[in-house]
Amino acid sequence: MKILAVNPGSTSTKIAVFEQERNIFQVTLRHSAEDLKPFASVAEQFAFRREVILSELRKAGVNVHEIGVVVGRGGIVKPIESGVYEISDAMKADLYSAKYGEHASNLGALIADDIARSLPAARAYIADPVVVDEMQDVARVTGAPIFTRKSIFHALNQKAIARTYAREQGKKYEELNLIVAHLGGGISVGAHRQGRVVDTNNAIGGDGAFSPERSGTTPALQLMEACFSGKYAKAEISKMLVGGGGLVAHLGTNEAQKVVALAAQGDEKARLVIDAMCYQVGKEIGAAAAVLHGNVDAVLITGGIAHNQSVAGYIKQMTAFIAPVFVYPGEDEMAALVENVTQMLAGKLPLKTYA
Repeated sequence: MKILAVNPGSTSTKIAVFEQERNIFQVTLRHSAEDLKPFASVAEQFAFRREVILSELRKAGVNVHEIGVVVGRGGIVKPIESGVYEISDAMKADLYSAKYGEHASNLGALIADDIARSLPAARAYIADPVVVDEMQDVARVTGAPIFTRKSIFHALNQKAIARTYAREQGKKYEELNLIVAHLGGGISVGAHRQGRVVDTNNAIGGDGAFSPERSGTTPALQLMEACFSGKYAKAEISKMLVGGGGLVAHLGTNEAQKVVALAAQGDEKARLVIDAMCYQVGKEIGAAAAVLHGNVDAVLITGGIAHNQSVAGYIKQMTAFIAPVFVYPGEDEMAALVENVTQMLAGKLPLKTYA
């Protein structure tokens, strides 16, 4: 049996075919602005992206009738616990309508379900979407009752790396207390208490360390003044916070490696900004340690930026007093999706229901 993984992003769609957990084909399909221009919403891209995927599989000589499972990136559904979910009518309705938010990853479940339905005996699933919510209630409360802290983070990669570390230690993920920092276009830091992420930052547009493209936590009164100053439209403020914040706002690039290179060449502004990003990640890890009452088995640093030894080293130096620090550079979301499904099919993870 083959497993097809589908992971749509804003300007690309990643697909991979696995035999059990062995990757036999993987490609990233790029979508230009011209390709996507005709579509007014993410949902309208459905047929276009599905056909691109099927065409690429045909070109690669993949026999789709050998596919028994299709697993998609979950998208922005309602807050749910970590796990594997069979794609249901309720889930599809929420994703088509963008009830909880519009993002290209919403297409993952929709396309996975459609492809599975076209095959003789295939089933369709999602695993660990960004809205995985296992936060303890005390972590949700803010000082203003109309605002609530939300769990939106890199659940798929954080959970996969945590399980990888546990296996390497000969232990179960559910036995450990871990802090996982994902460093990518967005940055999230999760406090993992015995298999549940009991606190994390809203990495899409909320709080936490600033990142290559996002502003993270900003001074509330200064933000309020900017909003009511008359200088900025709502869309401009939104862009400051998500997409045009962080490294982009300070230095005009979202490439951390480029900023590190500038700093190494003596650019003092680049040095200050990249150090500040790392510093804020270190602070978040320290806060997560407090959440776990100092009982931390390990700190795990992952994501694309973790490839940079300078960045990882800065954070490691700040946080090594908490627990041993391990670096897992990059992220393999396709393998993580497939691992969740194979673990579920083997009876090691439960199959959950979205209703």
